[in-house]
Amino acid sequence: EVSLEATPLAVNGTLYFTGGMVAVYAVDAASGKLLWKYDPQTWKHFPEKMNLMMYPVNRGAAYADGRVFATALDGRLFALDAETGELLWSVETIERGSRYVSTGAPRTFDGKVITGNGGADAGARGFVVAHDQVTGKQVWKFYTVPGSPEDNRGDPAMERAAATWSGEYWKTGTGGTVWNGITFDSELNQIYIGTSNGGPYDPARRSPGDGDNLYLTSIVAL
Repeated sequence: EVSLEATPLAVNGTLYFTGGMVAVYAVDAASGKLLWKYDPQTWKHFPEKMNLMMYPVNRGAAYADGRVFATALDGRLFALDAETGELLWSVETIERGSRYVSTGAPRTFDGKVITGNGGADAGARGFVVAHDQVTGKQVWKFYTVPGSPEDNRGDPAMERAAATWSGEYWKTGTGGTVWNGITFDSELNQIYIGTSNGGPYDPARRSPGDGDNLYLTSIVAL
């Protein structure tokens, strides 16, 4: 483990937390005894992601109904049995060979687990994706910025967003990834996500003619 940035979760006398390369640990809160450890072995499944050592961090795990959830650097979202550390399911949330990495903590709500990713610095298009906590099946996916005209067609939100961009922005990059900081508001039944910077950094390169008026760093309610 290279770096520790995760906030531990305290559940029924057990602490759950992740290390820099997203090994998940369960520790007895009273004694500090290691109860179990699960290593997603990114080096084995996605060795190309091991070259991204500028991101040797993870912000933590999530818990709900006897399951612990975490996201590997390569974008695999996985669920573990909270008592044993047994792998219950694992799904890929980003494509192989893409510009995305995952370092943020997932969040749980209403039987679902949601996660985002990083990669805005390389121009990756931001999104969050929600999966069923029990099966791992994708429930929905929301993009924070528009894609190509083909990608946007038929999606009112993306068609409206695309009207605020100019040029062939989908070819140079967009950004706005949600790499951490997701919150659920149970009273309003809303998810709040924070979007990151654009990529390329220069707004005039992302969307020529918009200058400094094209902002991506925002709070979005879903």
